[in-house]
Amino acid sequence: MTDKVDLHVKISDKVIEQAIDHLTAFGIDLIWSIIILVIGLKLADYLTKITKKIIDRSSIEESVASFLISTVRIGLKILVIFMAANRLGVIGTSFSAIVASIGVAVGLALQGSLSNIAGGCLILLLKPFQVGDMIKEDSHGNEGTVVAIDLFYTRIQTVDNKIVVVPNGVITNASLTNITRQDERRLDLRVGIGYQDDIRKAKQIMLNIALESEFSVRKDEIVVFVDELADSCVMLGIRVFVPTDQYAPARWSMLEKIKLEFDAQGIHIPFNQMDVHLISE
Repeated sequence: MTDKVDLHVKISDKVIEQAIDHLTAFGIDLIWSIIILVIGLKLADYLTKITKKIIDRSSIEESVASFLISTVRIGLKILVIFMAANRLGVIGTSFSAIVASIGVAVGLALQGSLSNIAGGCLILLLKPFQVGDMIKEDSHGNEGTVVAIDLFYTRIQTVDNKIVVVPNGVITNASLTNITRQDERRLDLRVGIGYQDDIRKAKQIMLNIALESEFSVRKDEIVVFVDELADSCVMLGIRVFVPTDQYAPARWSMLEKIKLEFDAQGIHIPFNQMDVHLISE
């Protein structure tokens, strides 16, 4: 009876000893995994900064450079996570089994991200726009200057200094307008005058302002015309090409000069007004 008790005690001691050994080994591996993860992520950030400096010194386009830097940063962090998992023993067949078991779920969860990556590649390949271009994404109306093209997203800075993050997949699957791709842009203005005013005189005033404007290019292609005979005014139009980066200042300047010159020359710009008649009993 005593021998059986001693045997059970020895077996229990051996099991406990093996469990302690396994826990100790796992604890050491866990500590090393944490060390690898912490140091690896910091090293990944450092290598990303070095890569950015190397790319900045090269002649690579800014849009391509932004995409490459984003890819390097994400790729290095994924590599660090794999190394930490490898230290814990999640390797070989067991790792493949885990990946296979969650592959479908991950694929469904990341299908939007994968489409964004594909969209980023298409943007860099087809170049519908580049960093520095002003674009308008027609599906949601986002408009601004492209400041970065990352692996998953394109960042746009709006005129009022907000950053809009648009998924690459959305941009490539919708129409967009590249506002600043061309050096020149046509400016269209419409101004109404009264039916009693001299149309020829008003047209000549508008033509002279456009010809004398410092913003005008292609002066031989300036066109002034009667655009519409509206209910309360004769609508005149003018088309003039201006530098793309000066579009807004050109528009503001010409509208102001037209108004001032019309006032000086006695040309009236009609406006909606309401007459109220009081009937006394």
